[in-house]
Amino acid sequence: MVDSPQTRAWMMRALYLALCTLLAFFALLPLNTAPSSWAGPDLILVLTCAWVLRRPEFVPVSLIALVFFLTGLLFQLPPGLWAALVVIGTETLRSRAPGLRDLTFAAEWATVSATLTMMTLANQITLGILMVDRPALGLSLMQLVMTLATYPIVVYISQIVFGVRKQTPGDVDALMSRS
Repeated sequence: MVDSPQTRAWMMRALYLALCTLLAFFALLPLNTAPSSWAGPDLILVLTCAWVLRRPEFVPVSLIALVFFLTGLLFQLPPGLWAALVVIGTETLRSRAPGLRDLTFAAEWATVSATLTMMTLANQITLGILMVDRPALGLSLMQLVMTLATYPIVVYISQIVFGVRKQTPGDVDALMSRS
């Protein structure tokens, strides 16, 4: 069977959707009934950012919007706000992906950190302006720090297990010539 770039892109989109579904499922499992005093990382967000920066064709904006809108409904977040912020943030990262291709991982991590920090602050400010119940700022910042700390792990696993590596100039040429 011929493994064309378009077939691989569709397979990786299905894999991304399956991974997000699996992560949402495990996040919803009632493993502990007592309220937690710490906030864990947002693994779906980290996975999305890592894949957008490394292989943007694997995660189109419509798929990101769908995943985050549905997970926002499942996690009982205000409908659409976090999804809109994630779409804006990932599109910012997507536009910077070609420039980050030749830079170090530290530059990539710093860019993701700045973007996720702005998204978290925009979420808190918007919820405050609209006078919607929001999580404590300390918990939001704790989740942000945990999310940023897990970014290198998710990038490593994505690269080793799933083969999601940074684009090379040959990959870009192959994608452009398929039309």
